[in-house]
Amino acid sequence: MRPPILHVLLCLCSCLALVHPFEWQDLNTVSQIESAARFSKLQALMAVATFGQTKIPTGNGPYSVSCTDLMFKYTNKSTFLRLYYPSQGEEHSETIWIPNKEYFFGLSKFLGTHWLMGKILNSVFGSFTTPVSWNSPLRTGEKYPLIVFSHGLGAFRTIYSAIGIELASQGFIVAVVEHRDGSASATYYYDDQSAAERGKKTWLYLQTLKHGEEEVPQRNEQVQLRAKECIQALDLILCVDCEMKNVLDLEFDIKQLKDSIDRNKIAIMGHSFGGATVIQALNDDQRFRCGIALDAWMLPLAEEVLPNFSQPLFFINSERFQYPDNIIKMKKCDSPGKERKMITIKGSVHQNFADFTFATGKIVGHIFALQGTIDSKVAIDLSNKASLAFLQKHLELQKDFDQWNDLIEGKDENLIPGTNIDTTS
Repeated sequence: MRPPILHVLLCLCSCLALVHPFEWQDLNTVSQIESAARFSKLQALMAVATFGQTKIPTGNGPYSVSCTDLMFKYTNKSTFLRLYYPSQGEEHSETIWIPNKEYFFGLSKFLGTHWLMGKILNSVFGSFTTPVSWNSPLRTGEKYPLIVFSHGLGAFRTIYSAIGIELASQGFIVAVVEHRDGSASATYYYDDQSAAERGKKTWLYLQTLKHGEEEVPQRNEQVQLRAKECIQALDLILCVDCEMKNVLDLEFDIKQLKDSIDRNKIAIMGHSFGGATVIQALNDDQRFRCGIALDAWMLPLAEEVLPNFSQPLFFINSERFQYPDNIIKMKKCDSPGKERKMITIKGSVHQNFADFTFATGKIVGHIFALQGTIDSKVAIDLSNKASLAFLQKHLELQKDFDQWNDLIEGKDENLIPGTNIDTTS
């Protein structure tokens, strides 16, 4: 069972009856005129779909938060990530949630629809913002624990801001890697310095399975590459003395990171495919002292990896996504003397861990499984607090996150200890 297609896009499926099937290419003149009329109708429908949408939550911690993008080196082997970090000042500004229209085109291709659908998505969600400032100076004077975060299938670096902002507001630096393995809906790179100076991006879109191609071998190859990308991101972030340049040439000075990261307090988190990436990365690199897998999709992982790592691991699952084979594979990570924890958030769905749950109104969110029966803010708050308690314990932080230790054990009216899935039949 594959993870659901990005459910935020499924709300568009009700609109597809207005649109004839297309190839993903330019239309002729007559079709362009017809498409303009359809585009206006679809815009109106999407306006209804987003009615009553909520805002992405602000951070609850004592630190102001900013974000920036870092790209190290050129070509599709480069490292690209969004960095959330404690910032100087008390400004409360907004940053565009999805910054390039090509990401919306990638999402439309993920659905198998024409690029026009991406144009509609861009029109509706292109101005949606997240409550974090852009490129503010890092708050220096202390060392912060570092979390590397891996996104899910069809996602990309910007759509886990509710998690990144909360963790940064509590005193973490969070690096959300944008994967180049073909699992992102879209990503881009620069071929060389000249291309970067001219702003000539080369875009990569989601790599789909070919007809007759087996999924497991490809996903296993991808999860290994994803783990390597997380490790490479960690190497580059820690190597601030290597005179690495941010290819994006933004105002953020990466040298600020030199004395601001506690190299002994590093963890890895991820959602869905990113949850599997967490386990692969724990297996591959001992610098990750613990891992948190949010609604992990276990299919990509080889069996021999599951019991092979010693670092603590925390599964935080949704009630609606998990299924017996997936849970059975999670339980194979158990081994004597190794800490493994699992909780399930009641009434939650797979997309409760991503920002999409806040992007549409409640009606559409429920119909298309963007939102569960639990309030989206309650769900992400439970996940974040449980994560903070787990991180404090295993990174040996001197914080007050232990006030949420009960959540790790599933002790809350909105939590289930372990899983709701019966694996005995």
